Amino acid sequence: MTSIVIAAHNEAAVIGRCLDALLSDARPGEFDITVVANGCTDDTVAVARSRPGVRVIDLATAGKSPALNAGDEAAAGFPRVYLDADVVLTTAAVRSLTAALETAPAATVGRELDVSGRPPAVRAYYAIHGRLPVLRDGLFGRGVVALSEKGRARFGRFPDLVADDLFLDSQFTREEKAHVTAYTSKVATPRRTGDLIRRLVRVRGGNAAMRAAAARGEITVPVRSADRSSWLRDVVVPRPWLAPAALCYVAITVLAAVAAKRAGDGGAAWGRDESSRQSDS
Repeated sequence: MTSIVIAAHNEAAVIGRCLDALLSDARPGEFDITVVANGCTDDTVAVARSRPGVRVIDLATAGKSPALNAGDEAAAGFPRVYLDADVVLTTAAVRSLTAALETAPAATVGRELDVSGRPPAVRAYYAIHGRLPVLRDGLFGRGVVALSEKGRARFGRFPDLVADDLFLDSQFTREEKAHVTAYTSKVATPRRTGDLIRRLVRVRGGNAAMRAAAARGEITVPVRSADRSSWLRDVVVPRPWLAPAALCYVAITVLAAVAAKRAGDGGAAWGRDESSRQSDS
């Protein structure tokens, strides 16, 4: 039985489509799905409970790491899939992830960026960001990570850090990560430039906090270091026509870095980008 853990904080607009995609073609008893609502003030719990067979845990306090740990404690089987509530993943995609875990301890799917209707600055940023090599071989940036039982045994509880996907990525070497390219996670990009900067501040703050924890010895696995020149070396130099987009990419990156530095906590408390979680219906 494949267990799927979904941490959900105020995801009423998107959790229904997430669950419907998972359950659309699932056989009875094939999936063990746990939605951990944490600190929700909307109808996330009611929407999740309206889907048959879905286990719902309602935590009073918001926090993704505690939600993932609570979901792990309730989950009944392996492999285990950690899924963001705003990601649409089909039944067939989960089956393919499960198959990939027969030869690798960790797996994820391809990545499709939804930039439809976004302003030029957001589209330009992702024209560069979407081509970074790190997004091809990592487990992050998709909202989907699947682990075999042996893969999950690499660590105990999720640490109290924002960058849970970077934490999972750090547990495995490149050769241990399987990528199921036949299926993709459709990643909703921010709908406004300000929302994009907000998201980047949070990501930068979360990643910095994790690297600091590793430097203090609180995390014992190597954490992927940031490659600040990859955008130029790996993306723009071989594709010079992207130079105008690169100017926008650099400007947005610098703005986010300055905002993160001004934030007392490195930016991790800025909160998430809510615009990309708006329902399309």
